Amino acid sequence: MRIVSMVLLATVRRLEVRRAVNCRIKVPALKSQRSSGNKVLSSMTEGNSRVAICWLRNDLRYHDNEILLKANINADQVLPVYCYDPRHFKGTYHFNFPKTGSHRARFLLESVADFRNTLRDKGSDLVVRLGQPEQILPLLVKSLSARECHIVYQEEVTKEEKDVEIKLKENCRQLGVQIHSLWGLTLYHKSDLPFPVTRVPDTYTGFRKAVEAQSHVRAPVVMPERMKPLPPDVDVGQLPTLAQLGVKEQLIDQRTAFPFSGGESHGLGRLRQYLWETDNVFIYKETRNGLLGSDYSTKFSPWLAHGCLSPRHIHAEVHRYEKERQANQSTYWVLFEMIWRDYFKFVCMKFGDRVFYPSGIMGKKICWKKDHLMFQKWKEGRTGMPFVDANMRELQETGWMSNRGRQNVASFLVKDMGLDWRLGAEWFESQLLDHDVCSNYGNWNYAAGIGNDPRENRKFNMVKQAFDYDPKGDFVRCWVPELAGLKEAMIHTPWKLTGSQLSSAGVVLGDTYPNPILVAPEWDRHQHKGVQRKGPAFKGPRQRGIDFYFKSPPKM
Repeated sequence: MRIVSMVLLATVRRLEVRRAVNCRIKVPALKSQRSSGNKVLSSMTEGNSRVAICWLRNDLRYHDNEILLKANINADQVLPVYCYDPRHFKGTYHFNFPKTGSHRARFLLESVADFRNTLRDKGSDLVVRLGQPEQILPLLVKSLSARECHIVYQEEVTKEEKDVEIKLKENCRQLGVQIHSLWGLTLYHKSDLPFPVTRVPDTYTGFRKAVEAQSHVRAPVVMPERMKPLPPDVDVGQLPTLAQLGVKEQLIDQRTAFPFSGGESHGLGRLRQYLWETDNVFIYKETRNGLLGSDYSTKFSPWLAHGCLSPRHIHAEVHRYEKERQANQSTYWVLFEMIWRDYFKFVCMKFGDRVFYPSGIMGKKICWKKDHLMFQKWKEGRTGMPFVDANMRELQETGWMSNRGRQNVASFLVKDMGLDWRLGAEWFESQLLDHDVCSNYGNWNYAAGIGNDPRENRKFNMVKQAFDYDPKGDFVRCWVPELAGLKEAMIHTPWKLTGSQLSSAGVVLGDTYPNPILVAPEWDRHQHKGVQRKGPAFKGPRQRGIDFYFKSPPKM
C-alpha cells in the first residue's frame, strides 16, 4: 500500500506541474526583453545548462511566486539571488533620515534568512550578496559556465526601483542575457484591469467598483515540491549583520503591538492564526481602529510590504474562510483594504514621480514650512499633545503605528503645524516596518490635500480623536508614562488641568512633560467628552472614520 501511495503521489505532482505549465491564468507567459532577439524563457528547455537567475526584491516568499515557478519549469538550473543594496541603507532623498531604520532592517534580515531556509527545504538555496544588483548580477552571469543565461524578476513601480531595472538591462546587453519581468505586486494583475493604467480612475471608489465588477483575482500558482538545483560551485554567501549594513541595532520594546518576526513562515502563521485559530477576522471591522495589542488589526502589512505574504493567497484564504465558516462585513473589509493597496500601486504607475513632488499628484502649490526644530518635537513625541506624542513614540520604539494613529499624526503635522508633508513621509519611510513606497507617499499626498480625491481642508481634531479612540487614556498611559498619574481621559488635555490636579499626578508642564506647541481652537469643543464616555471606543458611527492607509467605507 505504501508503494502504491507513493506512485499516486508522484502522479499527482506531475499533473500539478503540467497544470501549472498549461494554465495561462496561473503562469502567464514571460515577456522577453533581450536586446539581441525575442526568444522567450521557454527556450531554456532546449539543450543543457540553461540557467535562470531569479532576482528577488520585495517577493521574499516561496508560495505563489511566479518567478521561481516559471524559472523552475523552463531552466535546468535555478539561481535565486537577493542583493542587499547599499543605497537602501543610506539617507532619504530630501532630509537624509536613515532610509531603512533599525526595526525594518531587522525585519528584512529575518525575512531573508527565513526565505533561505525555505528554499533549502525545497532543494535549493538563496545566494546573498551585498552590493548594487545591476553590478552584482552581471558578475554572477560571468562566473557561470552556462550555455544560456536568463534573469527573471518581479517588476516594480517607482523611479528608484525602475532605474535599477534599466541599468541592469544595459549592463547585461553585451553578455547576451535575456531579461524577463513578471508582475506580482498586486491583488489584481495589471493585465486584468478593466482599463489601461493611464486611465486608472482618480477616485478609489471608481477604481474599486470597476475591478470588483469587471475584473477577477487570479488564483495563486501551485508551487513544486522541489526546486531545480543551483549551478555547481556557486558561493551562496553569508547573511549580513545589522552592523555590516551600517544599521545600529535597537532593542525590541515589549510594549509593541507587532511582536512578530519577519519571514514567510511567520506571515503564514499569522494569517492562519488571525483567520482559522482565533476567528479575529470575523470582528475585524469592529476592532480595526484599536491602538493596543496585537489582534485589533490583521498586522499583515509588514509581510505584504516585503513580499513574504502573497495578496492573492490572503484573498484565497479569506474566501475559503467565508465559504467554510461565515462571511460578513469584517471579512470583506480585509479585501476592501487590500484593494486600496492595489490602487496606490496603479496610481503611482499612472502619475509617476508626481507623487514625490511638493505639489503632489494634483499639482497643488502650497507654501510648506520646514521648521526642523518643530519637526524634531513631532518625530520624538514631544509636542505636548499626548495622543500625538504616544503614537510617535510607539513608531520610534517599535516601527509600528496603527492606522488610526497614522492619520492623526499626519494631519497634525501638515494641518496644525503646517510643515512640509515630505518630512513626515520620509520619516515614515525610515521608521515603518511596513513601509510601502506607493502606499506611504500616496497617503501622505492624501493627508496633505494634494492627492487623490482629497477632502478640502480636511483636518482631524486631535482631542476628539483621542477621546473617541482612547477614551480611558490607556494608550497614552502606555507610551507617555510621565502622564500615567492622570486619571481616565484627563490625560489627553493636561494643559487644561489645575495646578493641584497636575501636582497630585506628579506632572509639571514644561518640565516633566512639554507644554503644547499649539492649541487648536476646535479642541475646546470636546475637552469634557472623554471623561463622560463609558465602554469601548469602537462601537457605533465612529467606525466610519477614515484610516490613514485605507479610506472611507463603501455603502453595503
